[in-house]
Amino acid sequence: MRLDPAVRASGLLAVLVASGILAVHSAPADGSVIGIWPVGVASALAIEAGRRRAPYVVPVVLVVAVLTIWQGGRPFDVALGYGIGIAVETAVVAAVLLRGRAGRPPLRTDADLRRYFLACGAAGGVGAAAGALTSWATGFGEPAAVALALGAAHTASQLTLLPFFMRLPQHGSIASPVERAAQWGASLVLTPLVFYPDQLPSMAFMVVPLLAWGALRLRPLEALAQMAATLFFAIVMTSSGRGPFAAVPQAFDLSPDTRGVLLAAYAATCALIVVPLMIRVGQHIVISREARSQRDKVQSIVDGATGIAIIGTDPEGRVTLFNPGAERLLGYSAAEMMGRSARVLHTMRSVVDKADELGTTRNYGSVVREIARPEHAGTQMRFLRQDGVERVHSMTLNRMVDDLGTIVGYVSTSEDVTDQLRAQDRLQDSLHTERQAVEQLRELDRAKDAFVSSVSHELRTPITSILGYLELLADGSYGALSPPQATALQRVSANSDRLLSLIDELLTLSRLSEDGLALSSRAFDLREVVQEGYGVVAPAWEHRRLDVSLGLPSEPVLFVGDRDMLERVVVNLLGNAVKFTPEGGSVEVCLEVADRGVAGPEIHLDVRDTGMGIPTHEIQQLFSRFFRSSLAQERAIPGSGLGLSITRAIIEKHGGVIDVESVVDRGTLFRVRLPA
Repeated sequence: MRLDPAVRASGLLAVLVASGILAVHSAPADGSVIGIWPVGVASALAIEAGRRRAPYVVPVVLVVAVLTIWQGGRPFDVALGYGIGIAVETAVVAAVLLRGRAGRPPLRTDADLRRYFLACGAAGGVGAAAGALTSWATGFGEPAAVALALGAAHTASQLTLLPFFMRLPQHGSIASPVERAAQWGASLVLTPLVFYPDQLPSMAFMVVPLLAWGALRLRPLEALAQMAATLFFAIVMTSSGRGPFAAVPQAFDLSPDTRGVLLAAYAATCALIVVPLMIRVGQHIVISREARSQRDKVQSIVDGATGIAIIGTDPEGRVTLFNPGAERLLGYSAAEMMGRSARVLHTMRSVVDKADELGTTRNYGSVVREIARPEHAGTQMRFLRQDGVERVHSMTLNRMVDDLGTIVGYVSTSEDVTDQLRAQDRLQDSLHTERQAVEQLRELDRAKDAFVSSVSHELRTPITSILGYLELLADGSYGALSPPQATALQRVSANSDRLLSLIDELLTLSRLSEDGLALSSRAFDLREVVQEGYGVVAPAWEHRRLDVSLGLPSEPVLFVGDRDMLERVVVNLLGNAVKFTPEGGSVEVCLEVADRGVAGPEIHLDVRDTGMGIPTHEIQQLFSRFFRSSLAQERAIPGSGLGLSITRAIIEKHGGVIDVESVVDRGTLFRVRLPA
């Protein structure tokens, strides 16, 4: 459980004050620097405060630094210069590590490591610059020596202390309990042996392998703690005049501050080894976990694909993977196939046939190399089951290559498609039979159309002759007619006209079906066509109680097409509306040019009535030849069922469409849409 932020901040501040005082007091009295002042703790305090509150920490750090350095015996102006440098360092480190982040900055990836190095290097540079400027301004020490000592000390402090306050890799200890005990024991024994004697040659390097061992095998925080403990002991021993670094200034007649520079360099070296190794181990563990997860996922998929045979081999073709799907489809167990050549799954005949199909050499290796090409994915290959039955598989073969491009094996995925191919063959046979039947029906339809056309032509001549004689009889050319005779003659004439109209419709429909109807193409005013069609149908409602209206635009509606055929459209639609509208109803004809915006203008011819309507389920059949609505049949309304079929054919030949909206017992709207 983490402590309250205020408690953590207070604790860090107390550590900063105490360690700052100890650092200054442990520095050589005749030196010009302040030992390894804990600037890393100051940066940690800013990090703990967070990005928004870090600026408020900087003045506190400034005050603590100035007071601890001044209290340690350094002149106030020197303490002020060093303190300002420490405060600026703290601000720089916080800015680098907290930029764009909330909470503690991470130290888990190479990018995090680069940012960590940048922050520590920038801090060391600021410390060196502040030391040099302070020395130059106050005359306290040599600027170059002070810059070197402060830069090294502050860099080491940041490198060793900052990781404790960053988000480290979250892996546990790789080492066993025995190895951990041995590693810690070796560190605890060797560190005093290295840093306590002052007469032996320097053996400080001997501790570094132990720290690297810990970075590779221990938990990250544990490895850092081991490094910190080692460095703490080294600082204590060196400050007490013991160890390999304490006697260097006297032995080589160097500045007393050299001792601190060497100690800081040693601490920085340890951190530069431990921290990157710790991060690399963390990355390796994360990658290993992801790889295991992916491997398990792939294995689950492979094992779960019971309908697909997945077979893996080494470069020589020896089986290394044989999934449950392969066991089910081929009859072999995985144990039987492991290490055997995949060649046993194919007969020589199948290999030769495939080689001929692919145009390659007739041997197994050549066929494998050719099938592995991407363009042959999904190729069909015959597989031999353990029971000797040969089955056709849809197969894809892929090469597996390593980072250097070397082939390390092959993976084959295949699916048994034998039954599908048989079903496909049966389907092809059925389709062929159906095509023959359809062609026969078309022949019958063409024969029917030819018959209808021929009969219609043959009927038209005698009907025309009959109508001629009827006119002569009606005119009294063969004598006066009695009233009953005149009535009978009118009925015969009306039915003859109706029969002639039906013959004309059959002939027109036949020509439309055969695409033999030649349409004229000339410009005209559609208003005149609608007006003329309206006039043709007018006698049909003269003696009925119908409200029939015509709406035409004031401007000409120019159109290029067949005038007579479009007039026939008007006559058919208006005639149907009048025929199917009961007494007291209304019929409306309207011609207009509709503006469709970006799509451009369109001509609309609407014929609306309040008649009996059309059932919704019959609307789709309305334009079929000889179709008549069930309501028309129930109410015995005469008609051939050809008018609307002819109407739609004429409209479509003019590049238009016809729409229908209808409600039973409420009426119908036919809308003809033609290109403007």
